Amino acid sequence: MVGGGQLARMTHEAGIPLGIRFRLLSDTPQDSAAQVVSDVVIGDYRDLDTLRDFARGCDVITFDHEHVPTEHLRALEADGVPVRPGPDALVHAQDKGVMRAKLDAIGAPCPRHRIVADPADAAAFAAEGGGTSRSSGAESGGGFPIILKTVRGGYDGKGVWFVRSEEDARDPFLAGVPVLAEEKVDFVRELAANVVRSPHGQAVAYPVVESRQVDGVCDTVIAPAPGLPEERALEAQRLALRIAEELGVVGHLAVELFETRDGRVLVNELAMRPHNSGHWTQDGAVTSQFANHVRAVLDLPLGDPRPRARWTVMANVLGGDYPDMYQGYLHCMARDPQLKIHMYGKDVKPGRKVGHVNTYGDDLDDVLERARHAADYLRGTIVE
Repeated sequence: MVGGGQLARMTHEAGIPLGIRFRLLSDTPQDSAAQVVSDVVIGDYRDLDTLRDFARGCDVITFDHEHVPTEHLRALEADGVPVRPGPDALVHAQDKGVMRAKLDAIGAPCPRHRIVADPADAAAFAAEGGGTSRSSGAESGGGFPIILKTVRGGYDGKGVWFVRSEEDARDPFLAGVPVLAEEKVDFVRELAANVVRSPHGQAVAYPVVESRQVDGVCDTVIAPAPGLPEERALEAQRLALRIAEELGVVGHLAVELFETRDGRVLVNELAMRPHNSGHWTQDGAVTSQFANHVRAVLDLPLGDPRPRARWTVMANVLGGDYPDMYQGYLHCMARDPQLKIHMYGKDVKPGRKVGHVNTYGDDLDDVLERARHAADYLRGTIVE
């Protein structure tokens, strides 16, 4: 697995019961997964020779992030190394411009969008917004605000700007990479449809979840999304499965969605790896996203994605003013014996994801309260 973050850490954990030998390419020995994997190579994933040396002897290469250069992945494939997902699929998660063009081509519902050249072009895009959007069918009043995104390198709110004027639009162009402009969608909430697909085309779909964001970072995930009509949930699952098939995805695919005020779903982002919106599956599904990702990249039969409980809630633990962690565990575990805590072994930085908690049960309000209390206590936001 290329990338030493928490996704690699939890994917490695899912492979242990299967006796899978796991090799990791990590930036530093202190990375989350490097702390627990025995076979660790320290190196730069942007260097082709490093990737080739790392891949030697591996049965398959997969990733915990989308940042490996596409041309390097094509070189590995040319060397005969199975890369899953392959570069032809992964580029749609690496480059938002490529993603939007492909989603348009297959008729997937998206916000109105186009690549813009400079702040004046962004202002022209905003002015074009009157009437009905060709791609999304959405009614828009035109003008600002709009959303600007760098096509590569953004995540967790980075590389994304909420732009209210032409002057506001300068910063996105300073990075020197293409900029994608999108209409600001009038949505009521964000959803995520998580699916897993194997090389021979078997696929499974997890329940559609609600993802609640704070400052552009996922804060809470509720599975399944409360109040989502069954037909709309099925529509979202079918859409995610179709995208996985059309793009040739192998492994886990997260399709982040907007649920609009007029009752539609639009594709926001794609991620081709285990995803924060699927962390609830560790304790809330028969087979977790991590276990199914491992099965998929090794072309093993996929596991049952159905939920174990009526409701499961995942709450991220973000860096803050930590109390003594041991004392935090004493409180949280004694207060809620059913609580599941997953910490990543990462240095604490304000706003950084350093862990998550999962709770489950039959009463959504109770499950939500338990998750939020535990996450806030571990962060140090509350002390009782």
